[in-house]
Amino acid sequence: MSERIPRRPSAIAILASIAGVLVAVVLGFLTFGAQATAGPDGVPLAVAAPESGPLRAAAEQVAGHGGEQVSWQVTTPEQGRVLLGDKEVYGVLELSGGQQGPTATVVVSGAINPSGTQVAQQVLTGAAQSLTAAMGQGAAAPVQVETLHPTSSVVRAAPLGLSALAWVGCLVAGAVLTLLAARGSVRPGAGARLLQISGVTVLMTAVLAGFLALWDSSLPLGWDVLGFLALTAAGFAALQAGLLRLLGLRAMALLGPLYLVAPAVAGQVPEMLDPAYRTLLWSWTPFRFSTEGLRSLLAGAPDAPDVATGVWVLAGMLAVGLMIALWPTRRTGTSDPTGSERTTASAARESAVS
Repeated sequence: MSERIPRRPSAIAILASIAGVLVAVVLGFLTFGAQATAGPDGVPLAVAAPESGPLRAAAEQVAGHGGEQVSWQVTTPEQGRVLLGDKEVYGVLELSGGQQGPTATVVVSGAINPSGTQVAQQVLTGAAQSLTAAMGQGAAAPVQVETLHPTSSVVRAAPLGLSALAWVGCLVAGAVLTLLAARGSVRPGAGARLLQISGVTVLMTAVLAGFLALWDSSLPLGWDVLGFLALTAAGFAALQAGLLRLLGLRAMALLGPLYLVAPAVAGQVPEMLDPAYRTLLWSWTPFRFSTEGLRSLLAGAPDAPDVATGVWVLAGMLAVGLMIALWPTRRTGTSDPTGSERTTASAARESAVS
């Protein structure tokens, strides 16, 4: 029979302290570090003017400033708005001539991440005032601001909040089923896991839609929005169920902290993040796909490319998660404390050793 190796309470206390510090260091780097190091780096903007004439030369002059913080495109007003609708730029500075001198209009979009819109409006307004003052040989003319797809504060904040709620709600549902399996209360098979994924998807979709209606009753809650919310919940629930089946409750060490990490990253446009965070976190976090796609739908821009991207990514998460969670196994046995299956032979050997 095996004997347990005695451990000193002091050693266990030191190990527990080290574990806590390591967790704090990791989360500090991944959450607050992303916010503390945020700053503009290649923010995409456009300056639009007629194809020839002094205004075009002025647009070229504007594009020559900004350094590494701004990435300018010189284009026509029509093409600039197309770029803004496709979210290839976060704002457009439109230059036009008038009887009293040149005028400038800053064009932004409510369908774009608010952090990108805020930076774009600040930079474009400053550039417009400097340019009109120089060309008019006098005080800077007032700068007009035009917003495509104007939105309320709810649309700006709700997509990220709803994505986080969907992640937490689905995670709790999957964790409860895994915990009950670990304690031997239930033995979930493929049918039970599918029922859990389906049930939490339906309920979370209703809850998220209810929050939107409560926060702003004027928001469009059509089938496109409801379908996207359902796909978000289903993708999250299936992915979590698959990982929980593979790793048991150990998967919570990955899925739990992701709730803290992802919103801090998805709340920023990539050009406002340090390149390391942009590559290691923003590029793959599931929150950004659900957040940006939902924001475009709520802002009345269903043709924005991030809607289609979000659908493909979330559908991929759903397919992969379902495949892992529902994949049949030929092994027969009991459930270990993590909720994963083990063979009868393995269980017998462990029982004999203990």
